[in-house]
Amino acid sequence: MTAISRIVGETDHFWYRSQPEGPYIDSQRDHKAFGHAGGRVYLSEDNGETWAHSAAFAESDKITFSTILGNGNILFATLAQLYLSEDNLASWRPITVQNPDGSPYLPHVPRNPEFPGWYFHTLSGVNSWTVGGREMLVWGNYCNVIGGATPVNIYYSTDNGRTVKIAYTFGQNPYRYDNGTGGGGVPGGPIGDPSNPVFTRHIHTVAYNPAEDAFYACTGDSDRAEGFECHWLRGTYDAGADLWDWRVILSDHLNSRYKAGGITFVDGLCYWISDSNGPEPYDRGIFRCAPTDITRPEAHTRLFNPGVESGNMMIQDGVFLASHCAPASPMDTGIIISTDAGKSWAQYDLKEFGKRSPCRFHEKNSDGWFRVDLRSGWVTQAEVMFIKPK
Repeated sequence: MTAISRIVGETDHFWYRSQPEGPYIDSQRDHKAFGHAGGRVYLSEDNGETWAHSAAFAESDKITFSTILGNGNILFATLAQLYLSEDNLASWRPITVQNPDGSPYLPHVPRNPEFPGWYFHTLSGVNSWTVGGREMLVWGNYCNVIGGATPVNIYYSTDNGRTVKIAYTFGQNPYRYDNGTGGGGVPGGPIGDPSNPVFTRHIHTVAYNPAEDAFYACTGDSDRAEGFECHWLRGTYDAGADLWDWRVILSDHLNSRYKAGGITFVDGLCYWISDSNGPEPYDRGIFRCAPTDITRPEAHTRLFNPGVESGNMMIQDGVFLASHCAPASPMDTGIIISTDAGKSWAQYDLKEFGKRSPCRFHEKNSDGWFRVDLRSGWVTQAEVMFIKPK
């Protein structure tokens, strides 16, 4: 991660700024922020202005995921290991993921120890919802780009991170064996569920629709001779039995609207943004439909077409916030925004940040600022930006 001069600016639709000097702010919730730097992890209780709590954590530069839960617990991860703090970082401990039957789910032994895999990294900043009266954390890993070949999983916790289990495991991708490289390849060792014929490269997002009490996930990226890597799944969870039922509802080409991200449900309707690429013509835009119509493109409404691929979007309080994928965009740091629930749209190039792909949009903190990761290329951690709608 690199340092940049402090940036402060505004557009017709929002104010924006880079993060203040100090720890890399990896996640936020209400008035709290979690950060890391220099062999330590940090917790702020005033939106990153000061850091009242910290702890030694030698692998702070390898943190790829974190979330602050409603009860104050902090779940965070390095490449292939989860950790939990229940006491504002006075202590932390490793968490071993469990299989559905409660047995340990252990990371594979990597061919190259420098590339153990991005087991827990995610593109989404919104990963928990109130389900049946309690907070439920559900997320999928965006992996097999850098960090090593990785099994593709959906994880969940219903007890504030104390227990994390596998909700779904994809099959073995014949193009993403562990061959010791950052993105995987062949030849190498197969990873994933050998009994599942559905394979993918990585998960773009997981979202919850309270109107159906159902979860949806979408994946990428490629068209393969053995089948598509772009899928949409629908899952339901039986809390009493602690069991999941996941079904693939569609699979499609990489240049379709179903190579997507940013799935969000508002008033029972499904919204998403297309990450369509590959061979033209592209089927791009921000779409909306009833969940029952997801598999019927003729029933979709295209709200806006930014003209570039993007897998990142969130919606909160009528504000749509999305971004350009920098390597595919004419903009340096492209932001897509609607502040009137999708009726009108604007795009801005925040050139001061350089060539960056914004992702991991976190909901507004108590001061009204969205938190946004800035990635060099489209996945390598670089800086943090904050956006406040006008």
